[in-house]
Amino acid sequence: MDYTMKQWKTSGLAVLVMTALLTGCQQQEEYTGAADDPVMVIEVSEVPEVIELEMGEEAELLMQHTSVAEARQSGLSLLFAGDVLLSNHVLQAYQKAGGISGVLDEGYRLQIGQADFFMVNEEFPFSSRGVAAADKQYTFRLAPEWVSILQEMGVDGVTLANNHALDFGQEALLDTCEVLDQAGILHTGAGVNLAAAKEPVIMEKNGIRVGIIGTTRVIPVAGWAAGNSHPGMLSTYDPTVVLAEIEELKENCDFVVVMVHWGIERDEKPQEYQRTLGKQYIDAGADLVVGSHPHVLQGIEFYDGKPIVYSLGNFVFGSSIPRTMLFQVSLSADSGQMNYRLLPGTSSAGYTRMLTDAGKLQEFYQYMEQISFGVTFDEQGGIRARK
Repeated sequence: MDYTMKQWKTSGLAVLVMTALLTGCQQQEEYTGAADDPVMVIEVSEVPEVIELEMGEEAELLMQHTSVAEARQSGLSLLFAGDVLLSNHVLQAYQKAGGISGVLDEGYRLQIGQADFFMVNEEFPFSSRGVAAADKQYTFRLAPEWVSILQEMGVDGVTLANNHALDFGQEALLDTCEVLDQAGILHTGAGVNLAAAKEPVIMEKNGIRVGIIGTTRVIPVAGWAAGNSHPGMLSTYDPTVVLAEIEELKENCDFVVVMVHWGIERDEKPQEYQRTLGKQYIDAGADLVVGSHPHVLQGIEFYDGKPIVYSLGNFVFGSSIPRTMLFQVSLSADSGQMNYRLLPGTSSAGYTRMLTDAGKLQEFYQYMEQISFGVTFDEQGGIRARK
């Protein structure tokens, strides 16, 4: 990939910093929260005002992330988020604010602007075609023009391997791929056939080559899995194909990421099969496993020195997200060192914002320690395995 596609982020970061300084096939578990209700409409008054940081908080925020700026010079930085759905709540918040400031606060936009690559799980198709899947409680679809919101969010890549990518059939899935291609957003995990679904997202900077693949173990109907001659998603019920893909990708990449849709919704603990499967991915050559689908955060576990993030929960999704986070990876080209960090947040009425209060941040880290496996966090959200 030509790395020039990321140059626009540098200028965007400069604007944000200046603004801050000047302004002071088996089981299907469906999400049943109000955020998914396609007819739910919020009142304008529900959309919160954008939170302005005080000068001290701004300075501290910028100082905390100098390591990311350094990574941009000698390595690279990656950001991962969980589920993204441009629900009615999100669209209302966007329209009220007249732009992305109504959806993401300045803190998160600053972080995304600093990152070299930002990847999310896209929990819906972009299309105006297709028929809603039968016997499915919630089916999602967004008109293609709304891809501009992902662009404004700074999304560089998405995984389409989830239980909503084919809500409106194969036509809508293929439309989604075309819309993303035209918008310059890379995608993995689904496509016109199995070969396309296996195609990884590749990015490179400072001599570090990263490969990312998307896969799912949540498919409502077996036919949603991609085949040699029909569209669909990369399934991992039988992980054989995915493991082979990881091994091949590792031969050509320095850092391999698997984004996987799995688990039980609203369950903060991973299933045993998730723990087994995540370790199989790492044994095959993955350096990081990032999960989605439960709609809530799940814990983190290190295996062979490499993190498995079982669920990043919802990021931009609906009416209420008590806890969310971005997962940050900084890679050094000189030492090969990898650093990991949580960027905690919360969301209401379609507006997602970073936590800045020290007490609330500590509560967040303590909660994550409780649901994780032998992991500790420092005061800045840095992650390490407990000795």
